[in-house]
Order: sequence, then structure tokens, then C-alpha cells
Amino acid sequence: MVTTAFSPPASSASASGERSPFARVADLLKPYKPGKPLINLSLGEPQHPIPGFVGEVLARHTADFGRYPMSRGITPFREAAAGWMTRRYALPRALDPETEILTLNGSREGLFYAAVAAARYIAPRAGTPAILLPNPFYPAYAAGARAAGCEPVFLPTVREHGFLPDLDSLDEALLARTVAFYLASPANPQGAVATPDYFRRVKALADRHGFIVFSDECYSEIYTRSAPGSMLENAGADFSNVVAFQSLSKRSNLPGLRVGFVAGDKNFLAYFHELRNVAAPQVPVPLQHVAVAAYHDEAHVDENRRLYKIKFDLADQFIGERFGYKRPGGGFCMWLDVSEHGGDEAATVKLFRDGGVRVLPGSYLARPQADGSNPGAGYIRVALVQDEETTAEALQRMVQVLDGQSLNEPRG
Repeated sequence: MVTTAFSPPASSASASGERSPFARVADLLKPYKPGKPLINLSLGEPQHPIPGFVGEVLARHTADFGRYPMSRGITPFREAAAGWMTRRYALPRALDPETEILTLNGSREGLFYAAVAAARYIAPRAGTPAILLPNPFYPAYAAGARAAGCEPVFLPTVREHGFLPDLDSLDEALLARTVAFYLASPANPQGAVATPDYFRRVKALADRHGFIVFSDECYSEIYTRSAPGSMLENAGADFSNVVAFQSLSKRSNLPGLRVGFVAGDKNFLAYFHELRNVAAPQVPVPLQHVAVAAYHDEAHVDENRRLYKIKFDLADQFIGERFGYKRPGGGFCMWLDVSEHGGDEAATVKLFRDGGVRVLPGSYLARPQADGSNPGAGYIRVALVQDEETTAEALQRMVQVLDGQSLNEPRG
């Protein structure tokens, strides 16, 4: 195959950051064909087997497709979610399933609509209301901020600050007009995990300035060392000003189930429920029963972690210290520095064109800062969602394509 110097499509330079990063990478790669059988590591869609109980539970409750679901969710699901949170984390007290759990149609729509609710729930701000979010970030955060009529304020999450927002950089004028703060731990895409002290500092800011913290904890059950904590462990006995989002997509390999929940501040959740009751999608009752079974079973979650550990062991073996790689604290993504390999777009094209490996440019997950810098530029996100054999093949191809080294050469 003839290789030429990379130049992005003309449209990419002006592509709006509002577009899906997956649509943008599709445009980027459209002129090329994969040089080898395609291995897709760009999409964070778990490929491990779904739990064995799904079909049986679904079959028992098919008649429930014949009725409208309540927007709050069925009581057995809210009880299962509250019970799981209380068992999983060292919470100040048990969650009340009646007032402190709200069922979601997956976490994405909840994260989006929560911004709209917060903009109306929080007292009027002095100046343009702002919503803080990490940069890079999950696209629903910025979309929610825009829909809420708030200014999204992008906080760079860079290696120097542990890939989490630098809280010391937040000035009083900005905090005074903040209505919500999106925080992801484990972070997507870098896998950084906040410490209890970090959570407490965020909580103190929320209490002092009267905003809501949206703690996105959807990757919390994927880890190979220590279990990540929850913001709710550090939110006080009333969980005021803090809500945490959870989902079964990553924990239980059920991205198509579209069941999640949000837990925490009962006053905000009551207001959030009123909005969701008229505007948000509901969760079919049979699917909630599957979720009840999932939250009462840890065996499939343990197996899931075992499979991810195998793949991170492979990454340690094949990638080593190349590309600034370090095993993340949580999640299933590698965040690799390819700035010395032409940058994130060029490396993405090269991996696809020469190696048949599809990854995601880091700049597509972020927005330019005020100084023009993009904290995702120079990185690629690699989702270790395929099986062990496919993952090993992909990692070997990546090293061969980017470093030009064969498999038996020493790791950097």
C-alpha cells in the first residue's frame, strides 16, 4: 500500500466541536481503507458476554411491556440500586430508595437533562450561569450545558494535575455564577480516579457557592487494583449538593439495556423528577427487572474485571512505557501520547491505514481552551473492549505501525 504524508480532510479544520467525536473520526478515515482486517478500539462498547440471567428474567416479565413505566422507576429497581450503592461504598448512611434514587434511561440522558434541571433549580446567578466540565469530556456534558442556556466552562485535565480539573485554578467570580460541576471519576478517557480529599474539596466548593455536583461514576466497577470511591462517600449525611450517576453499560456489559440511575441530594432529585416526568424517556419495566437481577449479582462483575485485567496485562507487556502509557486507575481505556508520531489525527490515520486498528483522536474529545490549546491534542483513546486474542493482535500492530518495531524487540 502506498503511504503519503497525512493531511486532514478540508472539512476537519472547521469541524464543529459540537459534533459527535465518532462522526468526526468517520469523516477523518473516510478516504482510507484499513491495511489489515479491522479491529475497532474507538468505541467504548463492551464486547464481553452479557450476564446469563438476562434472557430468563426478561422472559418472565414480557407482559410488562404492555404498560407505561413510571418515570421514577419501579420500587424493586430503586431498592436494588440503593442497596447496591450502600453495600459498594462507605456511605455516611443508607440511601433512601423513595427519595434518593431516580431511575434513568441509561446515564447519558440523565447527565444531559440534569444540566437543564440544575439551571432552573439553583438560585439566579450574578452574570451568565456557568457549568463546569472536565476537558476532555463525555459529549453529553457540553450538550446539556448548552441546552440549559448556560456557559460551558472547560477545565483542562492534563497530566500535571493527575488528569483531573485543577481546583486551585477556579476563581471566585467563576464559582459565584456556577450552577453545576460535572466530575468524572474514573475519568473518561484518561481513567484518573479522584481521591477522598479531592472529593471533599469539590463538596466544600459546592456548599460554599451553592451549586450541584454531577459525579459521573459509570466506570467505577472496572478497575484492576483498588476500587474507586464515590463522591457520595464524602458528601455528608444529607448528600446535599451532590448526585452520582451509575449505569449497567460498563459494569454488566449491557450497553443496550439502557438502564441507570442517579442517587443523592433528595431536594434536587425531586425537582429533577418533575422535569423528567414530562420530558425524559422512561425505562421499560421488563428491563428494570433485568437491572434488579444485575445489581444483586457480583459474580459476572468479578468475571468482567478479570477479563479486563488480562487485557491491561497485555498492554503492560506490549506497550510498556511507550506513548506515556500507565495503567489507569479505572475504566477500560488507554490514553496514549502520540505527539511524537505526528499528533492524534495523523496517528489515528496511520493506525487505520497501515495497521487496520481504529482508535479515537484525543482532540475530538476536547475543546480548545481560551489560549487555543486543546488538552486532548496529541493523544489517542484506545478502548480495550475486544477479546483477549483480538486485543493482543491490536496492541502488536500499534507498536509495529507507530514505533516500527517487531514484537520481539525490547519495550521502551
